[in-house]
Amino acid sequence: MKLQALGTKILTNKHVLKGLEKVSEHSSSFGAATALAMSLTLRPLSIMATPDTEKENRQYAAANSVCSGLVKFAIIESIALPLEYAVKKIDANPSKFLKPETMKNLFGNAKEAVSSRSYKLLTQAMKLSVSFITAIPKSMLTIALIPIAMDKIFANKYNKNAKKEDTSLQKTSKPNFTAIDKTPFFTGGISEKLTKGVAHIIDNKPLQNFAIKFQEKDKDIAKHISAGTDILLTAAAVHQTEKSSGIKENRKKALIYNNIISTGITIVGGYLVDGLMKKSSVKFIEKFKAMNSGYKNISKCVEGLNIIRPAIIFALIYYGVLPIFSTYLSEKIDKFVEKRHP
Repeated sequence: MKLQALGTKILTNKHVLKGLEKVSEHSSSFGAATALAMSLTLRPLSIMATPDTEKENRQYAAANSVCSGLVKFAIIESIALPLEYAVKKIDANPSKFLKPETMKNLFGNAKEAVSSRSYKLLTQAMKLSVSFITAIPKSMLTIALIPIAMDKIFANKYNKNAKKEDTSLQKTSKPNFTAIDKTPFFTGGISEKLTKGVAHIIDNKPLQNFAIKFQEKDKDIAKHISAGTDILLTAAAVHQTEKSSGIKENRKKALIYNNIISTGITIVGGYLVDGLMKKSSVKFIEKFKAMNSGYKNISKCVEGLNIIRPAIIFALIYYGVLPIFSTYLSEKIDKFVEKRHP
């Protein structure tokens, strides 16, 4: 009973509810921040703890994790923040930015924008799609930075025979990752134009029809976009790794296999676990809504929960459990293929 009372106290806490609202408003930022924290800590530690594997293969996999987290955070935040603030402005004052027919079509009987499931699905898909749209450039930059990370983190003088111009390019391409201020760096006319541009997309009738058709699937939008992004990222990473002149030839295949195994198991495992939890999560959300029935922005809090659930499931699999398995298996596959096709 004491545990249940504590759970109720936490789930009705104003700070927790405000936090869930923030997750709803900044879904891409939440995903990027989660990935950054995990890719800098849990995943590299899990990779380096993998038994019966070559040290350098573990180092390359860990360097890939670090670079991926940093690049994802930097690229997504630079694009996602303006978009998230634009959507937030439309949420607060839809009549100023959206056409009357759009409001009638999407909102229906909802009294405000954030209470409309079709509107929430459409805007959430726009925010989460930043990860998908930036997947290829993120992958390109990640692979380019791996040799630098190997040198700086592990003091590994990689590719000693590399051409001087390649080394020079790598040194000059190192980005300056600084803390990204959560306050908008775009104000005035720029912010207004961006908000109107986002509103123009929402005014698109085919997109509205799509959102209305699939509004009952709003709980799954984060999961599907995350899976699609991971597939695109992995495909681009495989291509860039094969082309890279900074990664040792005898380490490329193991790194490629590691990426493919990690993505495949994460997606399949994530969907399986999420499916098993679906009924219980629906019941949990109904209880959560009943506990906070008087809270003004309860719909945003529910949206935040629907974003956090798949993010935590995928993160625990990809960053915690999987690295040891994928690092071990990728090396064994690499050695097996090398023996069969020397």
